[in-house]
Amino acid sequence: MAKERGDKDRAKLPRAVYERELYRLQTELVALQEWVRHEGARLVVVFEGRDAAGKGSAIKRVTQYLNPRVARIVALPRPTERERTQWYFQRYTEHLPAAGEIVLFDRSWYNRAGVERVMGFCTPAEHQRFLRQCPVFERMLVEDGILLRKYWFSVSDEVQEQRFRRRLKDPTRRWKLSAMDLESLTRWEEYSRAKDEMFVHTDIAEAPWYVVESDDKHRARLNMIAHLLSTVPYHHVSPPELDLPPRPPNTGYQRPPRDLQHYVPDHAAGLE
Repeated sequence: MAKERGDKDRAKLPRAVYERELYRLQTELVALQEWVRHEGARLVVVFEGRDAAGKGSAIKRVTQYLNPRVARIVALPRPTERERTQWYFQRYTEHLPAAGEIVLFDRSWYNRAGVERVMGFCTPAEHQRFLRQCPVFERMLVEDGILLRKYWFSVSDEVQEQRFRRRLKDPTRRWKLSAMDLESLTRWEEYSRAKDEMFVHTDIAEAPWYVVESDDKHRARLNMIAHLLSTVPYHHVSPPELDLPPRPPNTGYQRPPRDLQHYVPDHAAGLE
């Protein structure tokens, strides 16, 4: 069975090195956020790739210290019956950023080129129409001033299967695994062909694809964030000067008795 090129043969980064560099990059992401707000820029980051390739964990690290009012994640559910009758891109356009906003798509309009194509959720004619219209749509976004970045998270079939097995056993991550995900194991080559065809049509100069090798999730996160930062011409914006005001003197306020309020039980006390 054909495998995507991975980075599993590289030496694993020491945990301390990973955490130190991740925090440095996340600090720069905050600087990027403030530049976006200050300049009124619009940034769209598309996260695509294999199931269990690490898209979600990368998005989590990107947004960990960002203001949710500035940077928001869009992960749309299945289209409704009404949305199925709309122009395909219509339900995505309403989530595009306004000035001073960042939008991260956890899967995007590229569903049509991947899961819909492989699983038969769209017709061949709809798929071909998507491949024709998508480059036009993205060129329109870029021409209008939107900063569009597209990342494909690549994982080998062996590592994907290992991650699926861990999810089956982990009650905190079991929800991440669906029958559709398991189907991707038996349709590996079909997904590979669909991805290759998608790249042929949508890897355009105005909005190229960037492949993130993600057999090693730590390396993938660092590489993806560092690359994103390198592609945006941001600069550090000086924050406004803030001083804590002096606390005013007590005017005689007294808290109500504790027994008049409902308190959360001290669960932690039972752990000592």
